[in-house]
Amino acid sequence: MDFYQRAKRYSIEKFTTTAFSLLANTSTENLIRLTYLAERIPQKESYREKIRWIRTLFQTDHPGLAIARRVLSEIKPHHRKKIISNFIVNQLLVGTNRRKAFESEMGFYPPDAMLISPTMRCNLNCHGCYAGIYPQEDLPYEVLDRLMGECKEMGIHLVLMTGGEPFLRKDLFDLFEKHEDMIFQIYTNATLIDEKMIDRFVALGNVVPAISLEGLREETDGRRGRGQFDRIVKVMDGLRKSGIFFAVSTTQTSQNTDMLTSDAFIDFLVEKGCILQWNFHYVPIGREPDLSLMATPEQRSRMRERLAYFRATKPMLFVDFWNDGCLTQGCIAAGRKYFHVNARGDVEPCVFCHFASDNIKEKSLMEALNSPLFREIRSHQPFSENFFRPCLLIDHPQQGREFALQHAKYFTHEGAEQLFTDFAQAIDDYAQAYGEIAEAAWKEKVESQSPEPYPEGKKVVGRHG
Repeated sequence: MDFYQRAKRYSIEKFTTTAFSLLANTSTENLIRLTYLAERIPQKESYREKIRWIRTLFQTDHPGLAIARRVLSEIKPHHRKKIISNFIVNQLLVGTNRRKAFESEMGFYPPDAMLISPTMRCNLNCHGCYAGIYPQEDLPYEVLDRLMGECKEMGIHLVLMTGGEPFLRKDLFDLFEKHEDMIFQIYTNATLIDEKMIDRFVALGNVVPAISLEGLREETDGRRGRGQFDRIVKVMDGLRKSGIFFAVSTTQTSQNTDMLTSDAFIDFLVEKGCILQWNFHYVPIGREPDLSLMATPEQRSRMRERLAYFRATKPMLFVDFWNDGCLTQGCIAAGRKYFHVNARGDVEPCVFCHFASDNIKEKSLMEALNSPLFREIRSHQPFSENFFRPCLLIDHPQQGREFALQHAKYFTHEGAEQLFTDFAQAIDDYAQAYGEIAEAAWKEKVESQSPEPYPEGKKVVGRHG
C-alpha cells in the first residue's frame, strides 16, 4: 500500500471513528448530515444505497438509531474501536473498494465474508445438528492463517466461524491476535466461555461471540442438554458486564416457532444485552435428519412477518438466513456473498450444502471461488424473481439436486446425499406448499410498493455483489 492509500485509509478511519463517537450523544440532525459525508466514501453503488437507507432510518426515528446508540454506549471503548476500524472501515468502506478493484483485476467479484469451521469436534450432542456427521477433524492452523491473508487480499475482513465448537481450538486466539485488522464472529454453544475467556475478548476487541439458543429454558435444554440455558444466561451476563458485543443464533423448527416469534423471547434478549439475532431454519441434514422438525410453510411465513414487526419495534438487529432474500437479492451461496470451508478443507457453496469440488488444502482461495461448480451456481442466481423463495435446497430443490448430483465432485460426509435422494419428494412437496404462500406474499409486497433497503437488481449471471 503506497503513501497515498495509507493516508486515505487513515483519514477514513479517523472520520468514521469520530462520527461514531458522536453518534452516542449527538442530535439526529447531525447524524443525518454525517450520512451524506459517509456516502462519498464507497465506490460501489449498492453500499452507497445502504448508507442512504440508514439515513432514512435516522429521519424516521427508527429503532435502528437506538441500536446504534446501544452499541456505542454499552460496549468497551477498545472493542468499539475495533468494530469501527475492522468492520465499518476495513470491511464495508475500504473493503468494498478493494473487492471492486479485485473484480477488475481477476474477473469476478469476491464474497463479502467467509464462513469457516476450524474444527468439527464438539462437546455437545444436539439432536438434529447439521454438522453432526462430519469427520471430527481440525483444519491445520497454517491453513487457517493462509486463508486469512488470502481473504484480506480480496478485501474480505469479516470471518465467521462455526463447527463443531470453535473454542475447543485454543490456538484460535493466536489467529485473532495475528489478524488484528479483521473482525471474527464465532458461533458457539458458550460452554467454554468463562471469565478468563471474556477477558481475552476484551483485550483483543475483534471477537464477537454468537451464542446458540433454541428459545428459553424448555426449548434450549430440550435440544442442547439439561442446564445449558442457565449456563448461557450466566455467560450473557458476563459479556454484558464486560462490555462485549454479542449475538445469538437460533434454529427455527416445527417445535420452537411459537417461542422464537414471541415478544417475550425478544424482550429477554434485549434485557440480556444481545445486539443481534441470527435465525436459521432446520434443514434435514447431518445427525439423524428428521423431516418433521422442519418449520412448516405457515411457520416460516409467520417468522418472516414477525421479524418485520421486530425490526420496526425492537432495539436489536435481526438476520434471517432464509427469509431475508429481499435484502440480499436472492441466494448468497457459492461465493456470491459467502461460502463455507469445513474442517477437512472442503469448500462448500453453503454451510447447508454438503457437497464440493475443491479442497482448500490443494487450491488457493481464488481458485476455489472461481471453480466450475461455484460459477455454475452463480450463473443461475437468483433462482426466482420472488426473493421470498431464495434457497436452492428447499425453495428450488430441482436446481439444488442438479448442482449436487451433476456438477459437484463429491459429498462431504457420509449420508449427505440423502437430502437429494431419499428426501427429494418430501422437499419438493415442501417447496410447492411454501411457494404458494410466498407467491401470494410477494404479490402483495409488489403491489404495495413497500420500500426496500436497496433496489431490487436484475438477474445476476456469473457475478454478484
